[in-house]
Amino acid sequence: MVEISEPKKDETILDPACGTAGFLISAYKHILKHNTKDYQAQHVGEAYEAQGVDMISLTLDSPLRYSGDMLTPDDRKRLATNFGGYDISPDMVRLSLVNMYLHGFTDPHIEEYDTLTSDEKWNQLADVILANPPFMSPKGGIKPHKRFSVQAKRSEVLFVDYIAEHLTPNGRAAVVVPEGIIFQSQTAYKQLREMLVKGYLVAVISLPAGVFNPYSGVKTSILVMDKRLAKKSNDILFIKADNDGFNLGAQRRAIEKNDLPAVVEMVKAFRHSIEAGTPEVFEVERYRNALVVSRKRISENGEWNFTVERYLDEKIINSNYPLVKLGDIFTDPKIGGTPPRKNSEYFGGGIPWVSIRDMDNTRVITKTKETLTVSGVENSNCKLIKAGSLLMSFKLTVGRTSFAGMDLYTNEAIIAFEENKHIDLSYLSCLLPVAVTQDKSSNVFNAKSLNKAKIKNLIIPLPPLNVQKEIVTEIERYQKIIDGARQVVENYRSRIPILPDWPMVELGEVCQVRSGGTPSRNVDEYWNGDIPWITTTLIDFNTIEAANEFITLEGLENSSTWIAPKGTVLMAMYGQGITRGRVAVLGIDAAMNQACAVFQIKSPTLLSEYLFRALQSSYEDLRRVSDARGGNQSNLSAQVLKQYRIPLPDIDTQRSISAEIEEEQRLVDANRQLILRFEAKIKQTISRVWGDSE
Repeated sequence: MVEISEPKKDETILDPACGTAGFLISAYKHILKHNTKDYQAQHVGEAYEAQGVDMISLTLDSPLRYSGDMLTPDDRKRLATNFGGYDISPDMVRLSLVNMYLHGFTDPHIEEYDTLTSDEKWNQLADVILANPPFMSPKGGIKPHKRFSVQAKRSEVLFVDYIAEHLTPNGRAAVVVPEGIIFQSQTAYKQLREMLVKGYLVAVISLPAGVFNPYSGVKTSILVMDKRLAKKSNDILFIKADNDGFNLGAQRRAIEKNDLPAVVEMVKAFRHSIEAGTPEVFEVERYRNALVVSRKRISENGEWNFTVERYLDEKIINSNYPLVKLGDIFTDPKIGGTPPRKNSEYFGGGIPWVSIRDMDNTRVITKTKETLTVSGVENSNCKLIKAGSLLMSFKLTVGRTSFAGMDLYTNEAIIAFEENKHIDLSYLSCLLPVAVTQDKSSNVFNAKSLNKAKIKNLIIPLPPLNVQKEIVTEIERYQKIIDGARQVVENYRSRIPILPDWPMVELGEVCQVRSGGTPSRNVDEYWNGDIPWITTTLIDFNTIEAANEFITLEGLENSSTWIAPKGTVLMAMYGQGITRGRVAVLGIDAAMNQACAVFQIKSPTLLSEYLFRALQSSYEDLRRVSDARGGNQSNLSAQVLKQYRIPLPDIDTQRSISAEIEEEQRLVDANRQLILRFEAKIKQTISRVWGDSE
């Protein structure tokens, strides 16, 4: 964020939520670096960087430091007064003061100040503002003063408003924001985004979920502002970063993939092209996951949405092969129809009739759930589809494909592509899901339904037939490995051999069984906090290391949910699909919803890891127990689970059983990894066709 903002030696720099002053110190190091003779000469810097030394992060007492030896005494005196920070916490202020002092500031300007409720410093502007403001709002929301342009109670809205309004006419800013700022539809969020688009925003950088683990799993983005350049440009740069140099789990271990250097390069190139008055020289197609969107387009529906994926449909395709529209290959692809349902004489006649339900994970359709009579075919828009044709759904489940294993008819949600001398249909089946759901087509990104005209306008790369067949052969080879590994995963069930002398105990004897709750979705203050909140979608015979949603302390206090400690066993109680009866272990302290059963062990004779394995082995039996209840009672309940009996051998035997199942599970997990690895290979093969080097 400092590299993007490029603070200068004569500029004022502010962090209005400074914490420990990390942004201010990074900005100071940046200025020293860019005012050092060795850096300017590009000798020492290049030599050290070639050795992998990160010059920016070197401490000031390092012999390799950038000394700022080009700064005059007046420059240094000005620098000492140009850096400022506020924080509401006295402890944070003390930490910031010490940190600044240790980095050479003899009189740091860090003040205890409530940026959002006090207006004493409202008239103080800054040339560069850098911030990662707190996302959590207190119970009842913020009660700000009346000088904000956007009336709101959410801290993230008010902080972004404050930062924008406190830039000098040439001011720049980079601020971390939670995902709510990007797309929330409440009036305050929309007003804020409108204000930013009209006068401040230059770029939006979508960060991968998990960059702030283990402290917070909230999805975040960076807003890049520049008041002067925003007035000179009709466009905003959108970037999606997939990796930041660390994995996205709780441990945040270093990995090789890091998109951030490329992000810095993109934003700098974009800003400099605007600065020079030559925006046309910025070649966005050179970059992966980046595009330029006009301010007018962002404003079109009144949402002022900053979701990167919404605009990725403008991305230019860089395929090495000719790009063609489907309509140029298939001039009249066939779409089916449905006879009037009120006439039973139209159905049940034995003529195969395909709906989307028949295409659910079915590669080749040889049997349909419904059939038509001759009169049913005659009284609908059905057209005969020849065996071997490729079928694609274009409503609800857009992009799902199957092959016709026989002559058949389809309903109006399916389009058929018959054999063609120009294209291999197996090759087309690989590309269609990509073409309708990713940034490969100019007008159907993430569409929930299409029509014939849009389908014919889909753009795909068309290599020679022999290359198409090579691609299909490669993908089919990968798919066979995936199918074999999937057989292992889907058929493995852990089993505990029950010996006659083992006691059988009810879970209620050895555990307290509870469930959680859900804060009201209608109260914004209950959501997007720092407390992980688990739903049954995360329960999959696994260890839960991160949540998809987070609640605030206020949400916790105003609902029936509660925080269970790491190591607790959970079970999904609801759901007619495969979810009901699944178990997981919490790898973090977390709250949960009412569909999760929580087992709190109260007996020293039961190990947590054995309980997890015993319930995992009982998955199918528990589903039979719940199914036997019938109707609306088929869900599991705390009372049913309390009465459920499990074998309880001695502690040593429990450990032995758990270790054996864990080893089996390790082998199964290896097959899961194999599936992911070869699915990635399939994606990479398809990406090469589109010209995506990644």
